[in-house]
Amino acid sequence: MQRKIIHCDCDCFYAAVEVRDRPDLAGRPVAVGGTPERRGVIATCNYEARRYGVHSAMPSSQAVRACPDLVLLRPDMEKYRDVSRSVFAIYRRFTEQIEPLSLDEAYLDVTGSDLLHGSATLIARAIRNSVCRELGITVSAGIAPNKFLAKIASDWNKPDGQFVVRPEDVDRFVAALPVRRLPGVGPAMAARLAELGIETCADLRATDAVLLHQKLGSAAQRLRELALGEDPREVRPRSVRKSVSVEQTYAEDKPNLAACQRALEALEVRLKERLAGLDPDDRIRSCFVKVRFDDFTTTTAERAAEEPAADAFAALLESAWARGERPVRLLGVGVHFRNRTAPGEQLELFLDAQNAD
Repeated sequence: MQRKIIHCDCDCFYAAVEVRDRPDLAGRPVAVGGTPERRGVIATCNYEARRYGVHSAMPSSQAVRACPDLVLLRPDMEKYRDVSRSVFAIYRRFTEQIEPLSLDEAYLDVTGSDLLHGSATLIARAIRNSVCRELGITVSAGIAPNKFLAKIASDWNKPDGQFVVRPEDVDRFVAALPVRRLPGVGPAMAARLAELGIETCADLRATDAVLLHQKLGSAAQRLRELALGEDPREVRPRSVRKSVSVEQTYAEDKPNLAACQRALEALEVRLKERLAGLDPDDRIRSCFVKVRFDDFTTTTAERAAEEPAADAFAALLESAWARGERPVRLLGVGVHFRNRTAPGEQLELFLDAQNAD
């Protein structure tokens, strides 16, 4: 049976939620991210801000210079996760075959569905209409026979649009694609392909396979498959996750608590980036800090929490560091999730600090 895959992507998600909740921001350039004073970066921005060259991952200081009227808001991750849960609840009205990619992005497999006459195009439109009507934000969608093409298609008519790549159109559609649109082709790979005279997928198809392998190594076969519009990956609903953490081993030990506290913010940013890519139904029950001293002893402090707040991590770090009061070679931060298989679980008011070897 020919697969029917929908890639759904909320438009300017964080910024869209903020503009929805603050109508006075409508029509103004809005970005969500860290402050320029703390070397913050832009997480996302609306299309009004993009006209000034503002984009995600841009330093906030640079964004403010590019757009002096930019409304820069600090992220409210719990609010975004709440909206995301509502978005995914709408997705589940149409299929249980959902693979989350982030809070605002997912693959849906509607192969064999009998909803709306089995039309993936009509299902995508119904999803988009429901999200807009019920949640006040917009979703763009791509519909195609596989995940690769569906993701490409969802960018075609942004914002608040959809695009379908029918099976009979795959060859023509992919042939015209620039190779830089292929997954795994960054600036360096695009430059290497350009040296071979390869700018489009049609060029890639016409290039000798042996030469490609010599120049690109193991990436050559995967790129040729994509250039033919082939992608056998299935939509895989994710298993229940128990925890997420990030950690860093330092080339030079952090000599004291103050140095560790200064290093904590970078870890918190990395953790929030990872959390943004998880299933929105993952509810946080606690956060923790891991400390490994220069003598390789390790301790972990944990407390109940519903979000990874900076003040909570700072307090946990102070508690953990006090157990050794030595230079630190590794720091880590993370969260544990509630058990979704046990809806009646009683959460303790305060989780005792734990030690781990």
